[in-house]
Formats: sequence, C-alpha cells, structure tokens
Amino acid sequence: MYIVKRLFTMLMTIWVIASLTFLIMKMIPGDPFASDADVLPPEVLQNMRAKYNLDEPIAVQYLLYMKDLATFDLGISIQSETRSVNTIIAEGAPASALLGLQALVIALAFGLLLGIVAALHHNRALDYLSMFVAIIGISVPSFIIAPLLIKYFAVEWGILPVASWGTWQHSILPSLALAATPLAVIARFMRSSMLEVLNQNYIRTADAKGLSTTKLVVRHGIRNAILPVISFIGPLFVALITGTFVIEKIFAIPGIGRYFVDSIFNRDYPVIMGTTIFFSTLLVVTLFLIDISYRFIDPRIKLTSGGE
Repeated sequence: MYIVKRLFTMLMTIWVIASLTFLIMKMIPGDPFASDADVLPPEVLQNMRAKYNLDEPIAVQYLLYMKDLATFDLGISIQSETRSVNTIIAEGAPASALLGLQALVIALAFGLLLGIVAALHHNRALDYLSMFVAIIGISVPSFIIAPLLIKYFAVEWGILPVASWGTWQHSILPSLALAATPLAVIARFMRSSMLEVLNQNYIRTADAKGLSTTKLVVRHGIRNAILPVISFIGPLFVALITGTFVIEKIFAIPGIGRYFVDSIFNRDYPVIMGTTIFFSTLLVVTLFLIDISYRFIDPRIKLTSGGE
C-alpha cells in the first residue's frame, strides 16, 4: 500500500507542477508572435496562433494541453516548427544526463572519501584539510572553476580539449567543474553523519568486543552514516542536470540547458513547459526511487503505512 500511495502522490505532484507551469506561462503578457505583428499579415499571425491553440480560451488550452500531456506529447517548438519538444529533449537529454551522472559519481566518490577521512581523524590535520577543501568547493561557483580548468588543463598544459562535445575527453572538465560544489556538500554531510554514528552506543560496544577498525567503519559506520547522503542524492542528480546551463554554455555542450535558455529568450512556450515538466518529473520519480531504496539499505525501515 505504501508504494501505491507514493505512486499516486507522485502523479498528483506532476499534475500540479504541469498545471502551475501552464498558468504561469499564460500570466506572462503577450504571446510568442507579438514581435512579428509588424512584419507579418494579420491572417498569417492568426493561423500561427491557431496552430498552437493560442486563439482558444485558457480553459480550452489547458484541457488540450493536459490531453496531449497524458499521451506524452509535449507539442511542437514555436521556433523550430519542424521539431517536436519530445525530439528536442531526446537530443539534449543524453549529453546533460551524462554530464550530470559523471559529476555525481565524482562528487560521491571524493565527497564520501573526504567526509569519512575527516570523521575518522576528527580535530586533526586530515580533518582540517578535508574541510578546507570542502569550504573551497562550496565558496567558489562552477562558472569560476570552469575557466580555471580550461586555462590550465586545456590551454597551458594541453591535456584535455577546451570545449565542444564528442569524445569522453570532452566531458572531463565540465564534469569536474560541475562536481566541485556537490562534492563539498557531500563531504560535510558525510562528516557530520559519520561523527554522529561513531558516537552511538552500539559502535562503542562493537569496538569493546574487539571488532577491527575496518569492519567497524565499513559494516556499522558507513552503512548507517550514508543514509542522509542517499536522501540527498536524488535531488542532487536532478540539480546537476538542471544546473548544467552555464557549464553547457561555457563548454559548448549540446544539452537541454541550451534549448531551455534559448526558449526563454524566444518565448517558446512548448519548449519551456516541456523541459520544465521533464525536469520536474525526473525529480519526482527520483525521489520516489530513493524512498523505495531505503528498505534495501536499512531493513529497519518498512514500506508500509504504519512505517512512515
């Protein structure tokens, strides 16, 4: 029943987001063809508005939009009349997803390591060094780190390509730039959580029984300390994908971010709403999967209404 309830909540959340996105778009004065009113005949403008149902009452537009959305049809781009929003997302999503996934792996691998090392060497040199790296990662934004990486790794040292997209080498610098902040956040999360777990009574009992430090940390420490970090992974992954807009511009990556930014400037309603709903759905589904994964990570958590 818990999974059924979560599925229903997930669908309702997506519907609310889609409805709010539609209403916000309609609250913006004018329409996408307002700039063409002086250069195109009124008949042509009327036909263009009719093509996108902009000549219908808002209630009718909403029902038509929801009907298309129910069939996973996000409409046709206003700026690229031969391309559907589904096609645009399908073309841009792989690059954005790969970039976000690589950044997430880097952030998790080094963030967890820094957090664990800092906790195990609490108030010692390694702890201070790890948290110093974390502070730098949080303080310096990705659009500052990106040019620095380009300057040294691409321009001066010639190790990696400057920009563009095509081979795995092109994804390294943008992934590193994108991973810096979440890496630092994960390190601080893991350090705090690990310190809390290591001070629990069952950890002291296991230590008193002679359990080795490695087994104590891996079996009991990390497994319990990582739960708060797992809660953070779902929103973080979506945030990494949706937060690649600036990085995609800097490194000339053909991801969804480029289309989304262009659609805002061009008032391309179908693309704006389609990408917003896509990202929102991705976030809601990811949070649902994270909730379900708790049961397999910690058997004490039951997927029942009473265990909520």
